[in-house]
Amino acid sequence: MTAVRYAVLAVSAAVLFAQDRIESLAPFYATPPVVADRMLKLGGLRAGEKMFDLGSGDGRIVILAASRYRADATGIEFDPALVKQSRARIRRLELFSLARIVEGDLLRQDYSSADLLTVFLLPIANDKLIPLLEKQLKPGTRVVSHNTAFAPWTASKVETIDDDGEGHSHKLYLYVR
Repeated sequence: MTAVRYAVLAVSAAVLFAQDRIESLAPFYATPPVVADRMLKLGGLRAGEKMFDLGSGDGRIVILAASRYRADATGIEFDPALVKQSRARIRRLELFSLARIVEGDLLRQDYSSADLLTVFLLPIANDKLIPLLEKQLKPGTRVVSHNTAFAPWTASKVETIDDDGEGHSHKLYLYVR
């Protein structure tokens, strides 16, 4: 086998490994609308604030933040199909001046401008995010996590949603850095 073939195989394996690693941090599970709205309310989102949704999936939290709260909303999503779907909804709703979706690894972004972060990730993702967020977030930045605590941090408030309309309960954690 030639050196070029070895290089192609190595790059392909690295991409597959990276994709599996990233997807395992945030498999797509749609946040119910009532939960999405409560996350933004708990985070105290205000018009003009900069918010990020990490692992934005189909973009529903970003779209809600832009349309209802008039926030400057950015979603970070790794799955190209979900990115395409989210961007199409943003265009269709004409929210492109307030909402955007970045295709990429949520562990390789700059969140230093954030006023609010929303996350619905696996515990391992929260653990991996902590050093990045502790380094980047400015004082007063709010973080709302859906169902998974940031273990070493102390929540300012915890809310329970007993029924999301689909028979499921949810726990939301608010952190203020």
